[in-house]
Amino acid sequence: MSKAALCVGINKFKFLPQASWLNGCVNDAEDLAAMLEKHYGFEGSNITVLRDAKAVKKTVMAALNSLVDAAVAGTATHIVFTFSSHGTQVPDTSGDESDRLDEAFACYDINNLGDRWDAATVITDDELAALFARLPKGVLMDVVLDTCHSGTGLKSLDLLPGRRPRFLPAPTPRAVIANESKDTRSLRDMVKTAKLSAPVLMAACRSDQTAADAFIEGRYNGAFTYNFVKALMGDGTVARAGILKQVSKGLKSGGFDQIAQLEGSTAARKAAWGA
Repeated sequence: MSKAALCVGINKFKFLPQASWLNGCVNDAEDLAAMLEKHYGFEGSNITVLRDAKAVKKTVMAALNSLVDAAVAGTATHIVFTFSSHGTQVPDTSGDESDRLDEAFACYDINNLGDRWDAATVITDDELAALFARLPKGVLMDVVLDTCHSGTGLKSLDLLPGRRPRFLPAPTPRAVIANESKDTRSLRDMVKTAKLSAPVLMAACRSDQTAADAFIEGRYNGAFTYNFVKALMGDGTVARAGILKQVSKGLKSGGFDQIAQLEGSTAARKAAWGA
């Protein structure tokens, strides 16, 4: 096993009202998994796809840790983690955020604990950073996130037919106020603790924007994932920076104002995705 992947897509949520459910996240996960198998040499048996009820935090983190364990053991030299769901925020407990909020990613079992989301049901950026820090030298980890990273970009996107932001505000009005921070913290903060092999991150939007769950060409997808897969299927030899430009062009032409992000070393930006 030299290549392994975990693709997570969550449309439905155990404790959230149906009005907060999404439509395109499972398609995102399945499309990305199919692309990895057909075009990037991943064996189907080494690709784990977690959908909806299968994607509780405990299961997602166990699968993600197994990926990193394989890298540490030397059995996997290229690992991929993709996550399509709601993004949200939780109070920062480590003191590393100027807005006192950590970015977080909703699992199927996301639930509130008083005036905040229960930490046992969301994955925080601090948890991902700690996991990334375990990556051994020479291992490539590609991370693809199609979620919102903040509430400051909420405008009228959810009022457009067939479109909905992938963002969950905090459970109470008091916490929602905190979301109105002007902080546009870079997604590179998520990988800052990586000591040897920093993962390469492609994300659907800036930290102050929302990512769209949208109806495109007859089916639902994340607007970012749709354009990302389309770009890679067009020419897989294009450098990541070039893929970012194609994705950005596709988003703009589709009327989406989110700005896709690429975080990685100069060498990674110049190399083709997956290399």
